[in-house]
Amino acid sequence: MTAPFKAAAVQFEPHFGEKKRNIDVLLALVENAAKAGAKLITTPEMGTTGYCWYDRAEVSGFVETVPGPSTDRFAELARRYDCYIVIGLPEVDPQTDLYYNSAALIGPEGVVGVHRKTHPYISEPKWAASGDLGHRVFETRIGRIAMLICMDIHFIETARLVALGGADVICHISNWLAERTPAPYWISRAYENGCYLMESNRWGLERGVQFSGGSCIIGPEAEMMDVVDDGDGIAYGVIEPARSRKRQVAGEPVMRQRRPELYMDLMTNTFAWNPGQFFRLYGHRPIADGRVGRVAVGEFTPTSDITANLISMTDLAEDAKAQGAELIVFPAFALTGLTAPGETATSSSHPAIHAIATLSERLDICIIAGFAEASDGERFCSAIIARPKMPITTYRQIHLTEDEKTWATPGDEFCVFDLPLGRVGVLIGHDGVFPEAGRVLALRGCDLICCPSSISDGFHFGHPGSSVRQPDPIPSGADPVHWHHYRVRAGENNCYFAFSNTKTAGNKSAGLSGIFGPDTFAFPRKEAIVLDGELAVADIDLSSTSPTYPTNVTRRKDLVLMRQPHHYLPLVMTGRKPDHQ
Repeated sequence: MTAPFKAAAVQFEPHFGEKKRNIDVLLALVENAAKAGAKLITTPEMGTTGYCWYDRAEVSGFVETVPGPSTDRFAELARRYDCYIVIGLPEVDPQTDLYYNSAALIGPEGVVGVHRKTHPYISEPKWAASGDLGHRVFETRIGRIAMLICMDIHFIETARLVALGGADVICHISNWLAERTPAPYWISRAYENGCYLMESNRWGLERGVQFSGGSCIIGPEAEMMDVVDDGDGIAYGVIEPARSRKRQVAGEPVMRQRRPELYMDLMTNTFAWNPGQFFRLYGHRPIADGRVGRVAVGEFTPTSDITANLISMTDLAEDAKAQGAELIVFPAFALTGLTAPGETATSSSHPAIHAIATLSERLDICIIAGFAEASDGERFCSAIIARPKMPITTYRQIHLTEDEKTWATPGDEFCVFDLPLGRVGVLIGHDGVFPEAGRVLALRGCDLICCPSSISDGFHFGHPGSSVRQPDPIPSGADPVHWHHYRVRAGENNCYFAFSNTKTAGNKSAGLSGIFGPDTFAFPRKEAIVLDGELAVADIDLSSTSPTYPTNVTRRKDLVLMRQPHHYLPLVMTGRKPDHQ
């Protein structure tokens, strides 16, 4: 087993176009980290040259091959200190003369591998081609190392690919901007893959663009090991490959629990065409016109007393309806209780199910509530979906925890249905840990994902505030819920996400239910979180100012559109072996 090692994430402000100066300063910072004992050292994206290039002609005097003069200088340091270094630079391919935004992994033996940014930000197409080397994991003496560059990590698929490839650590180098850092996307990618993430971001101002700093090292349980807020500096941490190789999220072996046979949608790009036309093609299940609606999440602690649970749900549903909600989501096992669900499981014909349907009709509100279901001798973690003037339906949780597997059978179909307020998908509890699940629902056109849950702590934390002065209205002050994993789920899929969690004594279940908006970079945030009380209500806006092409981010799904599915085949393959180099 590979031994633990010290790692260092360098934060640095390159001076635009001053390549020699930048490399000299980077070499000094890297050497300081190496002298401190770091065996893996990362530096920011495009750190050798700066980032904001106008076009191919302007950057042409700064590109170089890999290996090349810059990598040679860092290789000398790597040999001297017996360490591995990741640098970011503009690369030219000598065979094609194409330029790339690249990261090079350099070790004592020289260049170990290269990653070319596969998912371009708005600036790369001005001069660089999209990366053509895939998402590889490189076997080294200290462990298995992967590299991603900035925008790559917005997409759930990239980090998942390298985690499946066996990465012990993801070296993410970036020029991140437009939010307070460490960025929630960075944290979620470490958390959902049970993997270390080293983040080297730049700081400072370049051609009017403010970069966010916040370089850090994040552990497999989303623990923040060290952070550099602003200015040049180095974040340190210890990487334990054995922890990453467990591939656990909240103690669950998530890679073994994946259901790749159900993820085939990942290989499609359903938003490549006008979604207003695509999701009405052939008149099959046409999506409704977008409008403003209102939804709610209820948070309470279900007991083994079904009658008491029904009373709690009735009170919350009436309150939500009084505030204009058209849909309310209740926690997992809201009807049958959290204790021994295999024993309290009930059939969908139980009078309590009928009572929920009657409540839905009386209030003219859609109700989604978790329960333990008994059917034909099997048990399921299920959710009832009660809609006015519609038959009752259920969704059965697809991804089960190890404990749930002792009494429940997994479902085998994702759930999508239409309401006047929009297209709705349902996940339950552990489903939400799997980024593939939310992505499938987004690709099927969902505007809103509802997730009844009963999840313990570990999916959120606060921020003390940053000294980086962001342009208005981007916040920089303290935030008690800076990272919420299910807010990231919303943003990465350009969906609203209604997360209803239980909250129990001793914080065994963490609460923090909420309704999160479709764009995590839109401030102030469009969300409502249950911090006190038992109910959150929020508007979901699907309206559009154009009759021909959606102007609403939820219907347009910019991030989903920018995916690169030709890279994603390993995500839908069963029995795949690790693909480290």
